[in-house]
Amino acid sequence: MPDTPLQRLLAGYPSLLVGYSGGVDSALLAVVARGVLGRERSVAAIGVSASFAEAQHRQAREIARRFDLSLLEVPTDELEDPGYAANPTNRCYFCKRTLWRHLMELAAKLGMAVIADGTNLDDLGDHRPGRGAAAEAGIHSPLLEAGYTKDMIRKEARALGIPVWDAPASPCLSSRVLYGLSITPERLHQVEEGEDLLRSMGVRGDLRLRHRGQEARIEVVPSEFSAIRRHRQEIAEGLLALGFTRITLDLNGYRRGSLLAAEEPALELLAERA
Repeated sequence: MPDTPLQRLLAGYPSLLVGYSGGVDSALLAVVARGVLGRERSVAAIGVSASFAEAQHRQAREIARRFDLSLLEVPTDELEDPGYAANPTNRCYFCKRTLWRHLMELAAKLGMAVIADGTNLDDLGDHRPGRGAAAEAGIHSPLLEAGYTKDMIRKEARALGIPVWDAPASPCLSSRVLYGLSITPERLHQVEEGEDLLRSMGVRGDLRLRHRGQEARIEVVPSEFSAIRRHRQEIAEGLLALGFTRITLDLNGYRRGSLLAAEEPALELLAERA
């Protein structure tokens, strides 16, 4: 018999399609669904576009392989939506509206009774306009319904051997672009390559390269400031080569929702092209 709140909830589903990204929330949901419902009645579906980082894509595939998930990849076209491309503060609504449209079509084709996302209790206090699109589409949130917090998710994922149990949150690449600055494949590429560069320098933990037009603003936890400064020259050269003209370090450190903050943080200038 199922013995966790999530297992007991999922046991009541005829079948389930999970909107899957490879992050710890959707990974736990997909892995537990696979165990409860079996491979034929549970599907993990990835929405693939330029806003989905390749490193995360590889990670999602590896977890699916390790846990024998039924994995499907669905190309999405959110960048073609003018509402999304304009990058308003509710950009995520347009993204999720597109994703759920594609996954609803897939679920109907496969005969999946329920579509679900990885929303949990801790998400309720965040700026998440995408939840409105999920509500409109009738998307379930089993982790939320079962009362799971992020800590509970990480603990259960660790017990199951899911390798991303302690991985930093990694929302889509578009979340790094200053609101009002249009989303383009070129800007998403700059963000992805820039963050890959920083990781290659040994920067750990939560990391964001905020795209502010000509400026690349680095946000890391304060304990990683020394790594940024130690590799200052390589980082500056790499980011300037990507097309940025000004590179800064945010001295307030990484924080969620910083693009919505009204006040300008203290900055350390790392490089500037004359």
